[in-house]
Order: sequence, then C-alpha cells, then structure tokens
Amino acid sequence: MPEKVVIVGGGPGGLASAMLLTRAGLDVTVLERMVTPGGRTSTHVTDAGYRFDLGPTFFLYHAVLEEVFQRCGLNLHDHVELIRLDPQYRLIFEQGGELLATPNVQRMKQAIAALSPNDAGRLDHYLADNRRKFAAFKPILQRAFNGWTDLLKLDPRAIGLVRPWSSVDHDLKRYFEDPRIRLAFSFQSKYLGMSPFQCPSLFTILSFLEYEYGVYHPRGGCGAVSQAMADAASQMGAAIHLGETVQKINFTGKRATAVQTDQGLYPCDALVINADFAHAMQQLVPDHLRRRWRDRKLAKKKYSCSTFMMYLGLDRRYDEVAHHTIMLSSDYQQNLYDIERNHTLSDNPSIYVHNPVVTDPTMAPPGHSSLYVLAPVSHMHENIDWTHEQARFRRTVLGKLHALGLDDIESHIRYERVLTPQDWQSQMNIYRGATFNLAHTFRQMLHLRPRNRFEDLQGVYLVGGGTHPGSGLPVIYQSALISSELLVSDLGINVDWHAGPSTARPRPMQTVEAMA
Repeated sequence: MPEKVVIVGGGPGGLASAMLLTRAGLDVTVLERMVTPGGRTSTHVTDAGYRFDLGPTFFLYHAVLEEVFQRCGLNLHDHVELIRLDPQYRLIFEQGGELLATPNVQRMKQAIAALSPNDAGRLDHYLADNRRKFAAFKPILQRAFNGWTDLLKLDPRAIGLVRPWSSVDHDLKRYFEDPRIRLAFSFQSKYLGMSPFQCPSLFTILSFLEYEYGVYHPRGGCGAVSQAMADAASQMGAAIHLGETVQKINFTGKRATAVQTDQGLYPCDALVINADFAHAMQQLVPDHLRRRWRDRKLAKKKYSCSTFMMYLGLDRRYDEVAHHTIMLSSDYQQNLYDIERNHTLSDNPSIYVHNPVVTDPTMAPPGHSSLYVLAPVSHMHENIDWTHEQARFRRTVLGKLHALGLDDIESHIRYERVLTPQDWQSQMNIYRGATFNLAHTFRQMLHLRPRNRFEDLQGVYLVGGGTHPGSGLPVIYQSALISSELLVSDLGINVDWHAGPSTARPRPMQTVEAMA
C-alpha cells in the first residue's frame, strides 16, 4: 500500500501539494473546512448569481502554477482561461493625478511623464535592475531553508542586489523622485500586508513581475483556478473532503500519526499543514510539543495587516470603473503608520476596488456588477472594537466610493457582505485576523520563518503563507513544490515529475451534501 498523506486545508498550497503528491504515487487525503476548495482563494457565489473572489483577485507570475501542472503531466491553460489585463489597474492619487498602469513600456513612460517628466526615462533602469534582482533571488525562493547553515550557500551577489538593509520606498528613490511614482511601484508591498516604508527592498520585484509577466484575471474568478486544481487532484486519485472540520492531530511522541475530524479519523505517514500557521499550532498541536513555536513565541511575532472587506452585488454596471482601481490616500504614509504602529482606524483610508464584470461578465447577472472593496486595516488589536466600529467604517469606505464617482451606489445594492478582522479571525480561523500571515520582516524570512519541513514535529510539512517563501499566490505554490520535494525525499520515493499523465483511478470529491 502507498504511504498515506493527509493535507489539512484545501487552500492553494494544499491543492498544489495534493496534485504533486498524488502524482508521486502517494495516497493523499485533503481535509477542507469550507464547502468549496481554495480557502481564501475561492469564489463566493450568491443565490442571485453574483460571484466574488473571497481573497486574491488576480494572478501574478503564474509560471509557478504552470510548473505544478506540468509536473503532473497537465497544461494549466487546458483547465483555466487566464485573461491578461491592459491596463493592469488605475491608480488615483488623492494628492493629485492618476495613472493607468500598463505593461506596455512605451505607454507606461508616457503615463509617468504626465505626472513626473523626469521620472519617465528611469523606468528602463528600474526594470533592468529588478530583472537582475529577480534572476538572482529566484533560486532562493525555490529551495528550502532548514537552518542558518543554508545561508552559507547564498550567492553573495544576490545579497548585494537585494539590499536587505533598505526598504522598498527607499530603494525606489534611486529611480523615481516623485512620491506618487514611487507609490505606483511600491503599493504592491500590501500584497504581503506590509508598508513599503517598512517592507524589505527585495520586494521591489513585486511590481516588476507585474510589468514583466503580466496581471491576469481567471475567467469565473480566482476560485476557478482552485476548482481546476481540486478537479485535477481528484482525477489523479486524491480524496478531497469538503465541509469537514479538523479537530485534532494525534501524535506518537512528536510524530503525527492521524488526523481527527468531525466525521472520521485519518491515519497518516506524513502530514501537510496548509491552515493558517499560528491558528493551527494553537488549536491542533499541544504547546509542549513545540520547542521553537510555543504559544508565547507566536504571541510575540510580528503579523501582517488585515483587511476590511465589502462584497457588493449591484443592480447596474459601472463600466467607467476599471477592473482594478486603487485610490491612494493623500497621507498614505500616515495611513500605514496608523495601521502598523498605532493600530487605529484612519478617517481617510486608501481603498482597492475590484470591478471584474468589465472584463468577465460571468461574474454577475446580466446588467449587474459584483463589486469587491478592500481597505487595509490593522490586525486584531485592543485599540479597535469592531463591534462598535464596523458601521462607522463602512460609511467611511462608502464615502471613498462616492469620491470615485459612485454617488448612487447605495441605492443599487442588492447583496452585501462585510468582513472585518474580527470576522477573518472568527469565521476564517486566521490568527489575529492577519490576512497575510506572519509579516515579511528581515527577522521573519528564510530559515527564521517556520520551515517547510516543520522543525518542531516529525513527519509534518508546512505550505502556505506562514512558511518559506512567504505570502502571495506564486510563492505559496512554490512552498508546495518545496515541501512536496522534501516529503517524497524523506519517504525515499523517486519521482519522475515530468513523465506522462497519471493513470491513477479518479476518486470523487466529497462534500457535506454528498455525504448526507
């Protein structure tokens, strides 16, 4: 009999692991609490037909996901339609001006010149430097860091290009004088839940990846990608259990031997944890079994910001609103300081608006819109009582939409769902509601992050934003590649990842409804 692997959590990292490990010939079972696959990378569909991405709203650098499919003998593009966006997004600066960000370099130079003529000619320099930086750092993102000795294997030239002592904003001053242009190439640090004034300069590569490789919308929403991955894993032979809540992990010593859910017991030879790291440790692993990651240490770690979310089903279209719109506050730096340091709510937050029907009409009923509105806020903190603040902050965010020209939006709302950091914590099992997991500070990267082969337990592997390489879909998929390679190696299995399609017999996905 093949070795049994249980995967706790069917988010993007768990689904990628399920595909890879099933392809390796293992007996794989995925246990997912939600009734749809993907975790936060899923699509919420209402009875009226409004479709909302729950978390991520686009795909960036999908080459990693292509590799996951290729290793399984599959082609990503046979399963998902990815639409490249141009413009990628519309940036509105409250201090004045706006910019349509396009991957076309010449048009982008013209757009920059309209705001800051001196900065337009420096775009080529920025792109060339970050092309070298990404090439140097890419191998680091592709391998495990199981201890400080792995640092000795780093290419010294990569360290010089990364400049870990500098922030994203400070690094961008080498190219762009106008603070608005720097914001256009640094707000992407929010993909990691961090401020560009604090985020390590390595992450100037985030905006570079957008211009070099494109920003993509999956038809049907990002959940369509997760569903395609779940289908692929199931067809290869993985058992995917939806609507099944993990209650406990059984251990013999420090070795995980089985996973208990509300519906059964699943023995395992190896365990992959894709759940939110800090929440999973505190709820599923006894404190005395964790040496480096005890509860008291988790409490002292730095965590990302959270998000205030509004999912609005509207009975009209707003075609004048771009697919992606970011309105940057007139005092963006103070706004971020309030989030990360003061843990207070700003009266003038920055917001992000996702209006996918202008690209993909399937995201709402005909003539309607599914508007996704996000405002970055602090993770859960005693300074903010969301029970009392939710209604007031909702009015603040709606006021920002009015400033975008959506004056009549409230009269057109036919569906509304709001998620606060408190909801992310209580409903989605995210520690402190920190939607981007452990912050990507210099002291919480590489081997200082929880490791892919989890160092506190035996036979346990981590995937997702809480381990190396970090948060964001491309590196979450990369964590699955890293951890899967470690797991099959530890089990002594030789895998020809790139051989033809698997001949394993399909196993149907199980849902609460199907098992009832």
